[in-house]
Amino acid sequence: MSYATAALATYTNMLGTLDNLVAKASAHPKGEALLQARLAEDMFPLHTQIRFTLDQVATALKRLGNPGLATDESDITSFADARERIAATKAVIAATDPGTWPASSDTVEFTLPNGMSFAMQAHEYCRDWATPQFYFHLMAAYAILRAEGLAIGKIDYVGHMMKYLRQPAA
Repeated sequence: MSYATAALATYTNMLGTLDNLVAKASAHPKGEALLQARLAEDMFPLHTQIRFTLDQVATALKRLGNPGLATDESDITSFADARERIAATKAVIAATDPGTWPASSDTVEFTLPNGMSFAMQAHEYCRDWATPQFYFHLMAAYAILRAEGLAIGKIDYVGHMMKYLRQPAA
């Protein structure tokens, strides 16, 4: 399996997790106010964590062969808006051909807004930068919702694993 195929499958699975979390959050008694919740004062609120999770996918796709991909950097204003953006991101992933990604050994270079610059092979970028950034913001969203009292657990985080579940032999 190529690094591109693995990355796209990971993004799809875990965006399913994010969509499930957002759907559950929309039924929480605190409602849309949850979008302003944060784990600590110096961390971004839930709406930003959701947007950043989606941005990580878009940024990776742009750096790995789709430089014209548009991104939505506006704030998420509701759970319905979040779910629409998740669905749109999943559609972009589904339309992405992993065969168009650069060779594993091709160089990916990027500079962060703070001026730090990096250069690494494409598979290293995917493994060591894009995937951890994606999971960081996804886990922050999960943790915010859990801290706010949403009844979620590990199965909500890895729900995609249920397709592999086998009943124990009797």
